[in-house]
Amino acid sequence: MWGKMAFSMHKEPLNSKQIDSSKYVRYTPEQVEALERVYNECPKPSSLRRQHLIRECPILSNIEPKQIKVWFQNRRCREKQRNEASRLQTVNRKLTAMNKLLMEENDRLQKQVSHLVYENGYMKQQLRTASATTTDNNSCESVVVSGQQQQQQNPTPRHPQSDANNPAGLHIIAEETLAEFLSKATGTAVDWDQIIGMKPGPDSIGIVAVSRNCSGIAARACGLVSLKPTMIAEILKDRPSWFRDCRCVDVLSIIPTANGGTIELIYMQTYAPTTLAAARDFWTLRYTTSLEDGSLVVCERSLTSTGGPTGPPTSCFVRAEMLPSGFLIRPCEGGGSIIHIVDHVDLDVWSVPEVLRPLYESSKILAQKMTIAALLHIRQISQETNGEIKYGGGRQPAVLRTFSQRLCRGFNDAVNGFVDDGWSLMGSDGVEDMTIMINSSPGKFIGSQYNASMFSSFGGGVLCAKASMLLQNVPPALLVRFLREHRSEWADYGVDTYSAACLKPNPCAVPYARTSGFPSSQVILPLAQTVEHEEFLEVVRLEGHAFTPDDVALTQDMYLLQLCSGIDENAVGACAQLIFAPIDESFADNAPLLPSGFRVIPLDPKTVMDGPGATRTLDLASALEVGPGINRLSSDGEPNNYNLRSVLTIAFHFTFENHLRDDVVSMARQYVRSVVGSVQRVAMAIAPSRVSSGLETKPLPGYPEALPGSPEALTLVHWICRSYRIHTGDELLGADSQAGDALLKQLWHHTDAIMCCSLKSNASPVFTFANQAGLDMLETTLVALQDIMLDKIVDEAGRKILCLEFMEQGFGHLPAGICVSSMGRRVSYEQAIAWKVVDEDATTHCLALIFINWSFV
Repeated sequence: MWGKMAFSMHKEPLNSKQIDSSKYVRYTPEQVEALERVYNECPKPSSLRRQHLIRECPILSNIEPKQIKVWFQNRRCREKQRNEASRLQTVNRKLTAMNKLLMEENDRLQKQVSHLVYENGYMKQQLRTASATTTDNNSCESVVVSGQQQQQQNPTPRHPQSDANNPAGLHIIAEETLAEFLSKATGTAVDWDQIIGMKPGPDSIGIVAVSRNCSGIAARACGLVSLKPTMIAEILKDRPSWFRDCRCVDVLSIIPTANGGTIELIYMQTYAPTTLAAARDFWTLRYTTSLEDGSLVVCERSLTSTGGPTGPPTSCFVRAEMLPSGFLIRPCEGGGSIIHIVDHVDLDVWSVPEVLRPLYESSKILAQKMTIAALLHIRQISQETNGEIKYGGGRQPAVLRTFSQRLCRGFNDAVNGFVDDGWSLMGSDGVEDMTIMINSSPGKFIGSQYNASMFSSFGGGVLCAKASMLLQNVPPALLVRFLREHRSEWADYGVDTYSAACLKPNPCAVPYARTSGFPSSQVILPLAQTVEHEEFLEVVRLEGHAFTPDDVALTQDMYLLQLCSGIDENAVGACAQLIFAPIDESFADNAPLLPSGFRVIPLDPKTVMDGPGATRTLDLASALEVGPGINRLSSDGEPNNYNLRSVLTIAFHFTFENHLRDDVVSMARQYVRSVVGSVQRVAMAIAPSRVSSGLETKPLPGYPEALPGSPEALTLVHWICRSYRIHTGDELLGADSQAGDALLKQLWHHTDAIMCCSLKSNASPVFTFANQAGLDMLETTLVALQDIMLDKIVDEAGRKILCLEFMEQGFGHLPAGICVSSMGRRVSYEQAIAWKVVDEDATTHCLALIFINWSFV
């Protein structure tokens, strides 16, 4: 094909300097084949490489080097055009399918509007008729009941016991489940409210909505996926692979149907999200069938209320109900599928403590945990299958997903502590602020996340220390992000070393938790992230330091496999968690994992009576011991104070040898209490309302001027700008900068990183203030800024230049270079300027720096 193509046929005009237009070049098939081989190896060969090509291939000897160069240019252009054409075709197919989806959604909404208008008119007519004919109370009551019956949603049909226990009776239930599911997925059986921000588009996850005024809680999603319907169905049926709260799914019976479908009787167990409520299980019928239009349907409902077969008995679980749910998969023209997902459950909210009920009656939380999770999982596999996502490090996507699943499963096992896994409760030490559980039967729980190599030949087991707290006015995403980025604020390196010792043949001695921990630094090495960046899998290297001969074991680096999710502050109802487990340097695919970590689940915002003296962190276990009328947060303060509440669950795993069990228990109690105290201090510091509320606030140690909006901050900004003008003759923020809050706002939102350091003759400069860009560059927060030294950011050569120029004239600059963030990431900048900040009395206050046009390398 290429042999018949001449340069005169090229769509783009060629430069006259590259080739003589009077020459007409026609390539032979052999010449094209030789050039194609080189192109596959190197699409853009250098001039030297092209000369070698002519010498090595005699068949190209009659072609000038400039013509060879133009051939490669044209070849790259054609490749680019083909790729762009393919991309546009894909986008067009997605837009066509999405347009079809939106038209169907519009039709559904129009039907819903018509239905509501009809019901409204019917109710008005009934009320007029009733008021005109009679004033009897019973008659009015019958009209109201009639109206309620018209509006009742999700009816649950009752079936005789004899009918439902045979295949014919189960098939009737299956067909009714199918009809009810379709009425929710594409009809008006449920009033759906679309979640704000879930807008359709070729690259969006789809349309997501939650229920309003229906029995139980429900969520619905529809979107476009580039996979075949049968493949999507198989993936979604494997619920433990994408639903992180699913403990197990057992298919107890499979019954084929006459229409080619299947009926399955399924028993499913789910984990409880916190330590203070029982887990849920489901006994359901799942029906898989095809519709006349070629669509594939998998629908499911509980058998508890249908009079069907009795499910397995439960001891540690509360039987929940699944109302007709499932997914509808329709093939699209040109490939791909449109998928509708509906999740509708009743989690028996009255069986949990009142403070936790929002977790069980929130449709938004259900949407994040199940509906959106299923859709994101399908999109992730779709993009991996199509080669749109490539991971480095030689790891297959399936292996990385398995690591994430094992971390979540291990943490859920720690939070729940099921008896059938071998866990038993230990007695407390008199303070009911945490729970200690012991598992001395490794054979019961050695599974996908554990390994027999963890346990000593002298006998031992696993200990789990866990606690729950209620947080107020602390965004879950912000708290988890801080815990991830600043491990030294809460972790004890000695305890981390002990936890890592379970991977080695010679474990170290049991440490005693220190309140200050060990000074150590961490480097986060990313492994993978999901399509929407809602979850990160990474390896954390902890660099150890020892200060006494007894701490020799602490000098070696340690590694953690870490999963971080839910740190997007804009996600509605998202659970934020940080789960980690020690690993060794080999990091094999079957590496044993013993996860620990934090989980923060937002409760629906609630209006409570909250006085000025209320604390932001409460021990949830203590709150549950008081009566139902007392565990609400109330005081004599002003009413209607809006509060954002969330539940924090902490769980830490430790291995032990039998003769050291009591020492490990004591260490675990002390350590977890220390972590709880650290988290409480962090929560108090990062609560967004700490400045704007009426609460008395104390300046953070080390930088009282770092509170945005305070008088100290306004004064500091004024000094920074005035000192810059004195030293450089230029305006830092422009000549038209205003004073007061406007000046502070302009500096805070400046695109270049501006920061201040302390100036002490006997200590290294420590950062005391930074604008938003500076915090982003340092990858830190205002709370942790004081822990970062200038020596860790700027290299030695840069410090020498700044010191020399700074000492001479109070001003210095660095040319383009590289520095590092607090997380160890390399940051490039075009120029850095440092100047001495002086106060009104010309006394040196601090050192200011600005990094111009910075970016992560």
